[in-house]
Amino acid sequence: QVQLVESGGGSVQPGESLTLSCVGSGFVFSRAGMKWYRQAPGQERELVASISPSGNSRRYADSAKGRFTISRHNDEKTMYLQMTSLKPEDTAVYYCNAIELQIYWGQGTQVTVSS
Repeated sequence: QVQLVESGGGSVQPGESLTLSCVGSGFVFSRAGMKWYRQAPGQERELVASISPSGNSRRYADSAKGRFTISRHNDEKTMYLQMTSLKPEDTAVYYCNAIELQIYWGQGTQVTVSS
């Protein structure tokens, strides 16, 4: 059974940091391209960052460049999203996505940035 489990969300003030984690199981994690998406209330889900199976290639949405860092530890079957200088517009549910023959989604973790 495939599972992607996100954690690390929470409520923070503008300018603070959070690190999200996504643990995968039930598929070959080291062969999966991985992504972080987010969805704010009333908006469509948007791609935040992506990372290749080896971790050597990373891409970011313009909104994330310079503030967010995507990484992965294949031995631990875990992907991360380090978020710094958080802004109220970063408030959303953040989803982990994996593509390894099929597309898999996690259940999401809420990030709220508010003063």
